[in-house]
Amino acid sequence: MTETWDDDGAFEHIADQEVSEIDLQERDPFDLSKALEGAALEHLHPSVKRFNLHSEFEPSGDQPKAIETLIDQLENGQERCIMLGVTGSGKTFAMANLIERLNIPTLILSHNKTLARQLYHEVAGYFPENAVEYFVSHYDYYQP
Repeated sequence: MTETWDDDGAFEHIADQEVSEIDLQERDPFDLSKALEGAALEHLHPSVKRFNLHSEFEPSGDQPKAIETLIDQLENGQERCIMLGVTGSGKTFAMANLIERLNIPTLILSHNKTLARQLYHEVAGYFPENAVEYFVSHYDYYQP
């Protein structure tokens, strides 16, 4: 017997049903994240694993308000958000908190390879139990 949430957010048991057959991919990722919050995601679907932020720090200063504002915007249908701040203001840490709270795979883009490498190492350090990938395109270097 497997435990899950129905579309109305009510807890239910599913007996003798292959959980991976539930249309996890067709559901709104924010709805899925909310529905499964607190559940052992890796038991429901092998490819879904909870993002657990590893840090000795908690959000501080303007970070908690920024995190809540961005979560509200994303959960209310806004597909893209931009966070602006000076160097060293904690944008990457705030972003890591968003990833953990929303529990959705995230694509982080950078305008240069030096910052991309720095972001990779920081995010990989925040999420050592999760896959963090690093890709740099060399397209600009080889244009005729």
